[in-house]
Amino acid sequence: QVQLVESGGGLVQPGWSLRLSCVASGFTFSKTTMNWYRQAPGKERELVALITSAGVTNYGDSVRGRFTISRDNGRNTVYLQMDRLKPEDTAAYYCNVRLGLGPKFDYWGQGTQVTVSS
Repeated sequence: QVQLVESGGGLVQPGWSLRLSCVASGFTFSKTTMNWYRQAPGKERELVALITSAGVTNYGDSVRGRFTISRDNGRNTVYLQMDRLKPEDTAAYYCNVRLGLGPKFDYWGQGTQVTVSS
C-alpha cells in the first residue's frame, strides 16, 4: 500500500531554515511527480512545491526563491529545504502523490508541523 511519512518539522525563529523529508513506498517513486502542500489554521491547503520524475520543479509564489524541493530516487525520498522562514510559513506540511486522474487518487502523509515564531 502507498505510504508517505514526513519528518523534519519544528519550531524555529524567523530567518532560520528547516529541511523536511518524505519517505515514500508502495509505488514506483522514480516515475512519479511528488508534491509538498501546506495548510495553515483557517486556510485552505495550498501547493508549496512539486518535482516531476525528470526533476522539473515548480513553486508557489509565496515560497519561490526561499524553498527548494529535491528528490533522491535511491532513497525514495523527497525533500523540502526551507530557507529564510517567515511567520506566515507556519503550517502543517504534507507530502502528496497523485497516482491517477483526479483527487480520488491522491495519497497524503500524516503531516509535519512547522512553526515560525520569535
